[in-house]
Amino acid sequence: MSCALVPFGHFQDLEAARDFLCPHRGPARPGSGPVRQDGCKSTGWEDGGWGAWDEAELQEPEEEEAASRNQRNYWLQDCVLSLSPTNDLMVIANEQKAVFLVPKWKQSDKGKEEMQYAVGWSGSLNVEEGGVLLLAQLLNEDPVLQLKCRTYEIPRHPGVTEQNEELSILYPAAIVTIDGFSLFQSLRACRNQVARAAASGNENVQPPPLAYKKWGLQDVDTIVDHASIGIMTLCPFDQMKTASNIGGYNAAIKNSPPAMSQYVTVGSNPFTGFFFALEGSSQPLLSHVALAVASKLTSALFNAASGWLGWKSKHEEEPAQKQKPKVEPATPLAVRFGLPDSRRHGERICLSPCNTLAAVTDDFGRVILLDVTRGLAVRMWKGYRDAEVGWVQTVEDLHEREAEKMDFSPFGNAQGPSRVAQFLVIYAPRRGILEVWSTQQGPRVGAFNVGKYCRLLYPGYKIMGLNNVTSQGWQPQTYQICLVDPVSGTVKTVHVPFHLALSDKKSERAKDMHLVKKLNVLLKAKTSDPDLIEAEAKELILEIKYPATKKQALESILTSERVPLSSLTNITQTLMDNLKKQELECVDEGLLQFCANKLKLLHLYELVSKLNSQSVQKDAPPSDNDLAKLLRLEEKDFHRLQTLLENYKKEDTQTSVQFADEKDDVLSVKMFLEYLEYEKDVINVKNMEDREYVALGSFFFWKCLCGESSTEEMCHALESAGFSPQTLLSLLLNLWLSKEKDILDKPDSVSCLHTMLSLLSKMKVAIDESWDTQSVSPWWQQMRTACVQSENNAAALLSAHVGHAVTAQIIDSVTEKKFSQIIVGSDTESWEALSLDTEYWKLLLKQLEDCLILQMLLHSKVSKRTKRVSSLQTEPLGSLSVKKLLEAGKGGVADTVAKWVFKQGFSPLVLNLAQYKNNTDSTEESVEMHPNIFLEESELDAGLETILELLQLAYQQFPCSLEVDVLHAHCCWEYVVQWNKDPEVKEFHLWGVTVKNLYKFVIVVGIALMMWNTFIVKRLSSATYLMDKVGKAPKDRLCRRDVGMGDTAMTAFLGCCSDLLQTLLEADVSSDEMQAPVLDTEDAWVSVEGPVSIVELALEQKRIHYPLVEHQFMLCTILYAIMRFSMKSVKPLSLFDSKGKNAFFKDLTSIQLLPSGDMDPNVLSIRQQFLVKVVSSAVQALCSSQKAKEVSEEELFPFEKGKNWPTLAADLAQYLQISEDVVKRHYVCELYSYGMDHLGEEAFLQVSDKEVLASQLLVLAGQRLAFALLHVQTKEGMELLARLPPTLCTWLKAMDPQELQNVEVPIATTAKLISKVLEHLPENHGQYGLALNLIEAVEPILLWHS
Repeated sequence: MSCALVPFGHFQDLEAARDFLCPHRGPARPGSGPVRQDGCKSTGWEDGGWGAWDEAELQEPEEEEAASRNQRNYWLQDCVLSLSPTNDLMVIANEQKAVFLVPKWKQSDKGKEEMQYAVGWSGSLNVEEGGVLLLAQLLNEDPVLQLKCRTYEIPRHPGVTEQNEELSILYPAAIVTIDGFSLFQSLRACRNQVARAAASGNENVQPPPLAYKKWGLQDVDTIVDHASIGIMTLCPFDQMKTASNIGGYNAAIKNSPPAMSQYVTVGSNPFTGFFFALEGSSQPLLSHVALAVASKLTSALFNAASGWLGWKSKHEEEPAQKQKPKVEPATPLAVRFGLPDSRRHGERICLSPCNTLAAVTDDFGRVILLDVTRGLAVRMWKGYRDAEVGWVQTVEDLHEREAEKMDFSPFGNAQGPSRVAQFLVIYAPRRGILEVWSTQQGPRVGAFNVGKYCRLLYPGYKIMGLNNVTSQGWQPQTYQICLVDPVSGTVKTVHVPFHLALSDKKSERAKDMHLVKKLNVLLKAKTSDPDLIEAEAKELILEIKYPATKKQALESILTSERVPLSSLTNITQTLMDNLKKQELECVDEGLLQFCANKLKLLHLYELVSKLNSQSVQKDAPPSDNDLAKLLRLEEKDFHRLQTLLENYKKEDTQTSVQFADEKDDVLSVKMFLEYLEYEKDVINVKNMEDREYVALGSFFFWKCLCGESSTEEMCHALESAGFSPQTLLSLLLNLWLSKEKDILDKPDSVSCLHTMLSLLSKMKVAIDESWDTQSVSPWWQQMRTACVQSENNAAALLSAHVGHAVTAQIIDSVTEKKFSQIIVGSDTESWEALSLDTEYWKLLLKQLEDCLILQMLLHSKVSKRTKRVSSLQTEPLGSLSVKKLLEAGKGGVADTVAKWVFKQGFSPLVLNLAQYKNNTDSTEESVEMHPNIFLEESELDAGLETILELLQLAYQQFPCSLEVDVLHAHCCWEYVVQWNKDPEVKEFHLWGVTVKNLYKFVIVVGIALMMWNTFIVKRLSSATYLMDKVGKAPKDRLCRRDVGMGDTAMTAFLGCCSDLLQTLLEADVSSDEMQAPVLDTEDAWVSVEGPVSIVELALEQKRIHYPLVEHQFMLCTILYAIMRFSMKSVKPLSLFDSKGKNAFFKDLTSIQLLPSGDMDPNVLSIRQQFLVKVVSSAVQALCSSQKAKEVSEEELFPFEKGKNWPTLAADLAQYLQISEDVVKRHYVCELYSYGMDHLGEEAFLQVSDKEVLASQLLVLAGQRLAFALLHVQTKEGMELLARLPPTLCTWLKAMDPQELQNVEVPIATTAKLISKVLEHLPENHGQYGLALNLIEAVEPILLWHS
């Protein structure tokens, strides 16, 4: 806690450096001494005479040796020392010689690692002897007096001007400043050029020019040292003051103060001079004096002096003579002001790290402290001749706040800037003392006897080349200041704690903080003796002076988990007694009250722990009849409540984790004190998490609820301690509602709750005395509010029954007292008094029961899920509460059930099954009627019966909210919402199916419109433009990129869109015949508030424009056909003209300009080709599905069920202005081409122009016969072919059987086909004779095959 002089390094061989640098101060040679010059020995007084020796030279040998040793030790005073800011290099130079010392880590004699400075290089600094000269520049012809460097540092706060790097060179009458960044870049460039020159052999390499400023200092006699303060800006007041002093009354003043570079010099006349050089502009700012300076400023502000680079080998000779470079003239800079003292001569100036103070030494042995901002001497020290000065800057050590890892700023930490203190270090070599002083007016905080031969090194700068970005990752120098002792060969640094910068008054506070730290160490120590901890803690806390610190120390003790309760009580009591012994004026009332409050809480904790540990004989558990009477329920209602709670326990599968060492009635003293606070003799519970609130309530009441502790004594103890009844009720209800599982397993806890609630209600200020039966009591309203907000509905329902019973009991007693005054002896047991609170309890009981049944439904689930389940279906449903349902709006209940249906993966048929299931029907029979109840498996699930019962129960509780159409509408919306999140899951496409189950067509129209506008139209337009762009069914990658789903999912999506629009068209027609439905709400839930329900929004939708929906339906069907059959070379938008294209994807309720009249023949041709392709693909798919029996089409495309593509194509043809008969004839021909003659005969009947169809089928029959006679090449066939008429033979040869899709057709089937053709061809038809010849040709083939 005080200053310390800490060694951090040693010199390995300092004598060798001394002998090299200062040989004349080396060790004395043997035999040297005061001897006669002639070598003769003195024989008597007469020989030499009395005056032969000076008196001063007549010294004893010991004194002579001491004087010689002192002279040797003073050698360091003659040298120049420099230490790098990272302490990795020390240079000692004298005249033309220099020694470079580098640190090395070595083992000391004591076995510890220590840093030793060893000589790395020594020699003369002449260029001729070797080395490479990087840069040489003649800046001024006078000798250099001093070099000083200023490096970049992060500003401590926004008000500090950012200072740039700078190297300043002092001459007898001038200062040259070189920009640090420019110098750094030039040196790096020179090094690179020297390396290139060494590699190429080129010796003359020109270095880049060096930018500098040169100021000629005027009005000063002599200058011996200087300090560059940096760029500063005057405040407006100082600006006006300076302008008035220099320019007089008429001085011109600019709006913004100018930026100036400030320099301070020390010497004589003036003793210290202050110079200000204007930055950036040559315009006059304040006066004519500034004009004279500024006029020359621009000419010499940045002059690039010509320099030369010399790089030579050792063996090369110097040129005879170098050309003398041009020296730029200095810009005159007059002294602004100074400290005029004609007799005083300054010697050194040392600037503080914050650039606000400077220490100056003079020839009078004084050290003067300057305020460089104001130009004032603020302090002076006497008796420090030849003194050396330096600075130590200390950052406040905040133990409570740890600096972030990424915060490299020396002043920054996690919670704000730290305070910074500056200390002045003065080394007085005449006295051999090192002193540390607190600035500006602080005392001396440290003094050390260090010897008379040391040197004090204070670099005052960091490494060069940093800026506001790179300096973030660089820490400050290792040591700010160091002391070199040549006698002991050590290097030491000064450590100064921050608290020493505080005043004397605050030093006691620093001592108190030290005691607090010591106390914290004691509390964390691994000491097992609590008595020892108690004794030391008492001693420390009594030694602390300040009340605030005493309070902090007591809080540390009370929050320690290692101090037992007895010790906490004793320590607090001791401190309180000590405070009471003091005089009243000296006692801090806040601390005394704090101790008293904590002491009360400790006594309360001890009392509650004692009550919990006392065992009370438990009463026998109450019977069902007793509980029913206690709750004022009929036997039937009580058994119904029991059954409901038992079923809830079975369905409630939510698990809770509790560790073995956690007990419900145990709470640590630390937590107890953290949770509670005293205020005006009343105990309040702090704001905390629910878990902590339950822990506190459990500590007070759990033993009482279990019947293991006295309820009366506990309530009396808590009331006496200062708890309000409302606080205790809140703690009790939080505990009860959070322990639902435990409470349901302990039926006797209900009677304990009844007892405790009765006792709390009888406390003072629990129930207002002015309360009557026609007003609502805040006491019971508090309890009802807790039940409404609770998500544990079973516990809330039980507590509501208990609250209702206690309320009725109190109301009866109050009413009985009133009536007893009027009617004495009347019978009041047969009636119950009515009150507003009782009605509110009944309403709450109904709401809680409904909520409990709904929660049971949400907890129920199917027992097995065999197929993959989406992650969206595994997300758990949130728990319900009455408050949530009241705030969810009219559709809240249906929305909750819809989410549950989605999670279970049910088909919406389950909802209908439960809605219309009669009590006499069995579940198995109902399931057989609807085999596809589940999407995932068709077999009967084991848990279905329970689920159907719960659904029926929910329908009974919510007949309006769960009306069949309302529920289906919410299910439909839930499925489309989840499908939008994950379109890949095929089960989520149920939104296309669910909407068909709605019976109220007005709702169907509204829901379909909302789904279309919100989720569908955007994806559909993306799919349309993609398919039109690629001209075919796109691949999976393109579908995912543009539409956000795979190709299979997009096919199903387009099918759903087609079905949805078709349903919308049908519902729009049917809705004209129906009235708008009325949405009712159950009586218990009429107070619901919240968002508008989906059904209400659906009923608010406008009527659709039927032709526009039909137009969009055609597009969806076309898109679906392209994707379903993977069609190629089809652009869907090419089937429509410009009007048709513009009408797509518009609002379905708007009136759009649709195609009308005759269509372009080219478009009609494209449409007919497309429809023909669709029919061909449909027949091909039909043939493939019949061949591959193992995979049904419905499994691949679940929406294919009931979809007849040829019929759909014929309907499309009617809308697209194409002849339906063309499509139907092509369908019949395709069926016969694939050999499906039985289907072809059925389709034949649908064709209108049978003559044209018969002509087309005659060609098919000819192709079949040509294959049988010409391509099989049998003997019988060739004989038969020879007997045919030449005309028929030629016609058959012209047939191409390869156009048939199936040539393996029985000849009898072909004969049947020819007969049908002959039947429908008129006799005057051109091909009638050909058909007759075919019949005659087929008969021999039939005989041959038979």
